[in-house]
Amino acid sequence: QVPLVESGGGLVQAGGSLRLSCAASGRSFSTYVMGWFRQVPGKEREFVAVIFWDGSTTYYADFVEGRFAISRDNSKKSAYLQMNNLKAEDTAVYYCAAAPSAGYTNNVVKTGYYTYWGQGTQVTVSS
Repeated sequence: QVPLVESGGGLVQAGGSLRLSCAASGRSFSTYVMGWFRQVPGKEREFVAVIFWDGSTTYYADFVEGRFAISRDNSKKSAYLQMNNLKAEDTAVYYCAAAPSAGYTNNVVKTGYYTYWGQGTQVTVSS
């Protein structure tokens, strides 16, 4: 088990910024692939960003358009999502997810790739 706890969500005006955090437990955090997803009511959970165990390989959904940055601190067993220039359409519940590393793969954009999920944190962007 790798319990994940997100924090940092909230209400922000369009154009503002938020930094989401995901705290993990367990011994193998440094070997996990960490992803961020988001979901709005009535829609499927969608991929936002991923960071591989090496801490430097990252990948983002097209809609991010350079506004978000994913990072990790293995010493703190934490992953982060810095979100800048937020838009109303970024409003969603944001989830972090973890998966034991299985090499570099495009499957990291799929929810089924991940073994562990947090409870989610609400991000609301007012226009």
